[in-house]
Amino acid sequence: MTTHERILRMYEHREADRVPIVDSPWRGTVARWQREGMPEGVAWQDYFGADKLGGIGADISPRYERKILEETDRWRIETTSYGVTLRQFKDLDATPEFLDFKVNTADAWADAKRRMQDLSGRVDWKRLARDYPQWKAEGRWLSGGFWFGFDVAHSGLAGTETLLIAMLEEPEWVTDIFDTYLTSCEALFDQIWDAGYTFDEMMWYDDLGYKGTTFFSPELYRQLVQPFHKRAVDWAHRKGIYARLHSCGDVRTLLPDIVATGVDALNPLEAKAGMDALQIKRDYGGRLLLHGGINAVLWEDRERIVAEIERLVPQLKENGGYIFASDHSIPSSVSLENFRAIIETVKRCGGY
Repeated sequence: MTTHERILRMYEHREADRVPIVDSPWRGTVARWQREGMPEGVAWQDYFGADKLGGIGADISPRYERKILEETDRWRIETTSYGVTLRQFKDLDATPEFLDFKVNTADAWADAKRRMQDLSGRVDWKRLARDYPQWKAEGRWLSGGFWFGFDVAHSGLAGTETLLIAMLEEPEWVTDIFDTYLTSCEALFDQIWDAGYTFDEMMWYDDLGYKGTTFFSPELYRQLVQPFHKRAVDWAHRKGIYARLHSCGDVRTLLPDIVATGVDALNPLEAKAGMDALQIKRDYGGRLLLHGGINAVLWEDRERIVAEIERLVPQLKENGGYIFASDHSIPSSVSLENFRAIIETVKRCGGY
């Protein structure tokens, strides 16, 4: 089966030849695999026989100037098009340090919003014309990546503390951010769709939790965030495609509302934060495609991760509705041979 056929059956909660395998190794992980024998220039999915997606995006940023402010042999300090100042470490596995946020007041947001109104030149049409036919010929599953919601507003625009306080004290500002982001996505992806570049799902990143809990209460989710989630899901469903939410952390208390919103798939089911993929399968498996749920902390220990896959995957694959992946991404602690054993185990346990 092609990846497209395989994933479609999972969304339809039907069996396929095997569960799809869709994950994200770190750059340092790929570099390690190459040092250990994977040829350079070969996609890791092709080398291991995993599934490949095609991703379509658009730039909705305020287009603030991107520049390097300072650089050493270990890191560089730079600004983003959203006005965030980051320390980007040059280690392949490092996450950035957030230093400053330009759009940290409602007044500053007014300028950013004004800059976002011009939607010209925000889609890479040349890339689409080059890659889209190849993606279709390869039978890939195609995903349109929206960019809106709590996560990208706090981590990539205003700052976590600022946005959380504003959700209580200045909710009109927060909802205007959510609305502006989503409106831009709807308009740009309407252009993409109408130009003939259709896709199979709409997905968006909105990390709503961390270890053991969420950033805010279910009540605040229903009041400020859910209306925009619902609007995005409705946009996808009007196109006849699916909606997939990526939300890291422990979001168990929000699951009834997420399901009620109409979300079709949830990822990454972060086990190390408290998410129990088997319980979620029992509670929502008939309504949600589950993607992930395999604790990445275990992947460097071949015996433990093989046992974990053998425990979970046969139950998660029942009646379709499951895509195999780590519960976030594949760290560089995972050797080439360990990952080979993981893939072999998934194909054995995840076959129908």
